[in-house]
Amino acid sequence: MKKLVKTFAVKRGIFGKQFVIKPLNEVSFTLKEGETLGVVGESGCGKTTLGRTVIRLQKPDGGAIFFNGVDLTNLPEKEFRKLRRNMQIVFQDPFSSLNPRMTVYDILARPIRIHNMLSRSQERDLILSTLESVGLKSEHVGRFPHEFSGGQRQRIAIARAIITRPRFIVLDEPTSALDVSVQAQIMNLLKKLKQEFKLTYLFISHDLSVIKFLSDTIAVMYLGQIVEIGKTESILSQMLHPYTQMLFSSIPLPDPKTKMKFTVDVSEIPSLINLPPGCPFFERCQYRMPECDRNRPALAEVKENHSVACFLHHSKVYT
Repeated sequence: MKKLVKTFAVKRGIFGKQFVIKPLNEVSFTLKEGETLGVVGESGCGKTTLGRTVIRLQKPDGGAIFFNGVDLTNLPEKEFRKLRRNMQIVFQDPFSSLNPRMTVYDILARPIRIHNMLSRSQERDLILSTLESVGLKSEHVGRFPHEFSGGQRQRIAIARAIITRPRFIVLDEPTSALDVSVQAQIMNLLKKLKQEFKLTYLFISHDLSVIKFLSDTIAVMYLGQIVEIGKTESILSQMLHPYTQMLFSSIPLPDPKTKMKFTVDVSEIPSLINLPPGCPFFERCQYRMPECDRNRPALAEVKENHSVACFLHHSKVYT
């Protein structure tokens, strides 16, 4: 993905002035086959827009999306449909993403029929085996979504995503609506399915513990931009961007006697309607310099597999 841009027109009030916002502002990254990229950031930073745009549920307004060497950006819908079965998405809320009028069998059969994968006599075997792979039983096929718990509904949503045997899946906060104990089960399931079906994940979350558990690479987003990206071990051992430091310092510690310390000022986030001309993190950063107010730092590699958009580190090389 190269310099991806997505814009939306918004109004302030019923008769207010119309503004253009950029939830994705020249976002670039490369995701290798079989890896998991964890995208983390505060609410409103553009994570969900990124996930939807990558698989073209929303059409980008600039940049390019490449999948297995094919440029998807302006690919005609007829040609793109042939690739659609190779990329799927699991949404945050399983109850709203599953049709309440359809049984589990119909929910899972629909993508098979859309892509003309199998005959009607063969689809049942695939549906039952897919249900088993996500921890559900054959007796569940005739039930409706409201008859399941939240964790079971998310398993159905995951089954729907993998039933076309895709190569790439966007996971848009798939555990945030679940209880903590159920979250652990779903995370372990996703890890198992990744190995079993050789999947590639784009995992979106604001839960840093979950990101650390599942991701090979972490991308930190702030106001529509990636401000730091690198291998998980590299990010966790050496957080370079002040915003990354702030995010990870906010993780609660399991010791009530330990006082939490934020590394930067936790002030108001700038509006996407009126972004600063320079670094978007300028107003909240304790290390800000005059240059940061005038110019936007580019995402530059400062060590192997580790890039950061911060003038503090552009002249340094880390080992």
